[in-house]
Parts: sequence; C-alpha cells; structure tokens
Amino acid sequence: MKIFNYLFAILFCLALVGCSSSNATGSDDGNMGTDDDGSTPSNTWLIPSDQVRDGGPGKDGIPSIDNPMFTNAASVHFLSDDELIVGIKQGDVVKAYPHYVIDWHEIVNDDVNGTNMTVSYCPLTGTAFAWESLADSSFTTFGVSGLLYNSNLILYDRQTDSNWSQILQQCVNGELIGDTPEKIMVVETNWGTWKDAYPNSLVLNSNTGFSKPYGTYPYGPYKTSHDFFLFVPEILNPALPNKQRVFALMANNQSRVYKFSDFNNGNVLRENFFNKNFLIVGDENLIVAFELNASNSNLTFTYDFQNSEAFFKDNEGSKWNMFGEAIEGPREGQKLTPANSVTSMWFAIAAFFPNPTIYQE
Repeated sequence: MKIFNYLFAILFCLALVGCSSSNATGSDDGNMGTDDDGSTPSNTWLIPSDQVRDGGPGKDGIPSIDNPMFTNAASVHFLSDDELIVGIKQGDVVKAYPHYVIDWHEIVNDDVNGTNMTVSYCPLTGTAFAWESLADSSFTTFGVSGLLYNSNLILYDRQTDSNWSQILQQCVNGELIGDTPEKIMVVETNWGTWKDAYPNSLVLNSNTGFSKPYGTYPYGPYKTSHDFFLFVPEILNPALPNKQRVFALMANNQSRVYKFSDFNNGNVLRENFFNKNFLIVGDENLIVAFELNASNSNLTFTYDFQNSEAFFKDNEGSKWNMFGEAIEGPREGQKLTPANSVTSMWFAIAAFFPNPTIYQE
C-alpha cells in the first residue's frame, strides 16, 4: 500500500505538470478595484493572484461530502487509536471526522445539532476549520475549488461561486470578497483521546457514495518528507521542519506557534499576545486555546485529563472539557471563548504569517 501511495503521488505530480497549472486570472498584486457599476471585478483577489495555483483535479474534482453518514463510536473498528480525527461539539451532539475519510474529500457539509456547517480539512497543510454554511446570509454548501494558495485549500460557496481561503478564513475572490464566516470551534486529536472523552460520539464513515481507497493517504510521502512539495510556497522558514505538526494562535497577520513536545504529559500556559490573555492547554495528543476575560482571568488552571470528558480544571473546583465548557463544579454551564487557532504543518503557518514567534520554555 505504501508503494501505491508513492506511485499515486508521482502520477499526481505529473498530472499537475500536464494540466493547467497556471496561475489564477487577475491582478498579480491582489489589490482590490471596482467596476464602473461599483462592484468588485471577478478577477480581483485579496491574495496575490500570481500565487494562486490550479491544483489539477479541477473544480469539485475532489468531491465534498454533502450527505455524510455516521457510525456510533462503540461500533467503530476501522480506526486505530493513533489515527487523527477532527472533532466538533454542538450542545450534546459530538461528531468526529477522521482523516481516514476526509483526506479524500477535504470538505464535509453537515448539520450538527441544527447548525448547518462546513467542516474543511486540507491534507496538504494539515489544517482543519469549521464555519456556518452561509453565503450572503443564505444557506449554501461549499465545495473544493481546485485552487490552492500556499498549498492550502481554497473553498468555493455554491450560492455565489465566491472563493474562500481556508487558513485566512475569508472570502478572497468573487461577489462576497472580504466577507468572513461565522467560525465554529474544532479540535484535532487522535482517535484514542477522542473516544475516551466522547464514547457516544458519532463518527463519519466511508459510506460516502464514492469509491476511494479510504485509510490510505492520497499524496504518498508528502506529509512525512519535509522536502517534498507538490507546490512550493513563496516562503519557507527553516526554524522548524516543514511538515512538523504544530499548534498556532493567529491574529492581526501574526502568529505564535507551540510545539507538541512542550506539552508532553500535560501542560497549561498563560500567554499575553495580541494584547489579549490566552489560556493554552494540552498534551502530546491535543492542544486547545481560549481567550480569557475579566470574569475568568483570575482563575488558576491545571491539566486534568483522566480518559474522560474533563480536560482541565481550575482552583475553584470546576472541571472543563476540551471545548472550554465547564461541565462540573461552581462554574458549570459557563464557556470560555475559543481563540483563533489551528493545528497545522509548520510551513503553512510560516507562509501565511511570516516570522511567527515560537514558544520557548
């Protein structure tokens, strides 16, 4: 199977050369302009259009999952404990989207506890986000545009055909240029951690209506070879290995990066960054971050994952889950504000946020 993956990656690269691997049409500097009627030209981008690449498969060539099917966690036998999943919790409904499946689809349009949302995962940057499935205040679904910026997924909405940068979490081209989606917190961790925390979770299965070699990675040695790129980004920062998995806070075109090795066996950090107070909690399998405010900044938090939903606790006796919800104690029912953050391959953070600071113990 490894040989299959490697051959697939080589054939994919050759296809990219033979396909229209041209840049996106439009202004190279990404500056916005207006047509005579005051509208934004369709070839205007918020990002440098000469760095927007045609990925090869074309629009919807990587098909989104629009009718996801799920299996109860207790009946899941297709995942090993160390396989990665993207997790979402809305009220009492929890769902896991395994890399096992979404490596091949990148986008899942789903309804989670009455909220229409789009879950996206880019296997070339290792980044996952979720946002409400709205375009210009109307319900829509999102698909894979076939375009990439800094190797990262560009989605398009099926309401207006506008293009959205996944990592920037913004519409960067089209009718809705400049719009930002209503974000929904996701976590990325391994299946073992997730099923211990949420044994009643629903899990996206491979009953997608498509025939794919689920459980194999589509791009061969890409995610483990630090020098292998399908599309080399404009910036490569040698401070860390290119494909190293890191956790990043993002704001004001800046980023602060945390290595998973800094959280071995559990760790809690308090950081002042972007003129805000942040709580970062994690271990070698999961890192999450929250903004603190006047009502909770005086609390002292400690890591407290004991293979159940509680992930950390405070000095008042409240226990909190990985989504920042107090599930036990005097603050039960309260919720911390999720930080704008993501788990990513290092190179992608360095490309989107040049010269990010790296936490040092």
